[in-house]
Amino acid sequence: MNSKKHAVKLVTILVAFFAVIIFPINSYADHDWNNYHWARRSNPFTLKVVDSTTSSWASYQNTALSDWSQSSVMNLASEQGNESSSSRRNCTMIAGKIRSCNYTYGSNGWLGLASINITGGVHITQGSSKMNDTYFNTSTYNNPNERLHVMCQELGHTFGLTHTSENGSSQNTCMDYFSNTGANATSTLSTRPNQHDYDMLASIYAHLDSTTTIGSVISGLAASEITNEPNSWGRLTSQSANGRSSTYKREHYDGSETATHVFWTEEAAERCRGCDHRYHDVQ
Repeated sequence: MNSKKHAVKLVTILVAFFAVIIFPINSYADHDWNNYHWARRSNPFTLKVVDSTTSSWASYQNTALSDWSQSSVMNLASEQGNESSSSRRNCTMIAGKIRSCNYTYGSNGWLGLASINITGGVHITQGSSKMNDTYFNTSTYNNPNERLHVMCQELGHTFGLTHTSENGSSQNTCMDYFSNTGANATSTLSTRPNQHDYDMLASIYAHLDSTTTIGSVISGLAASEITNEPNSWGRLTSQSANGRSSTYKREHYDGSETATHVFWTEEAAERCRGCDHRYHDVQ
């Protein structure tokens, strides 16, 4: 009888132990983006972010660059870019670097957009992140917390991260789809990376490559076909249940691909959560 009680007690202890250990680990989903990563021969590595933003975005970009540079494997260095209207509108990717832009891209339904060009199926060769001032100039989205959330997230995509959650709840990371608007406009939740983001980057970049795409002079001709025109993004490959997130992929003639993450406005998502918002009224 005592041996049976001892066995039951042991099982109870083990169950409690694994509940404590396992559940916190699973509270965050892995959020690497199809194993996309910058090829490099050593860690930590430094990525140049070409700054083509205006002064209204300067503090948010500086904060995001500083936050992401807390990663153990990656540092970000800002490089002054062309701030002219035409340059920011096009926001053409630059080989081996990330380009960050803001512009009044129009009432097209998206708040933020991140694109990466990929070779060999997984290696990022260049990237861009765009913030749409058409919406950020409105009272709904023009607050510091929503600006920082979107800036931080779009840059995160260019490193090879996707979302920790897409249901609108806060994981207290900028890589979730919590909305810092309305009643949450003063909330600083979900405006910055968290430890899970840093751990995910460490996992993505744990291995080293035999070559590098960082700062490399690789032809951007194919990637330049990706523009602000939604039809240039290629085919829809995934969309979140709440309609706030869509991913597109376009294959190029040279064998490379461009993947694009789109952060839709709340209004666009509410009109038709299961629709490809490119083909619906998103004014």
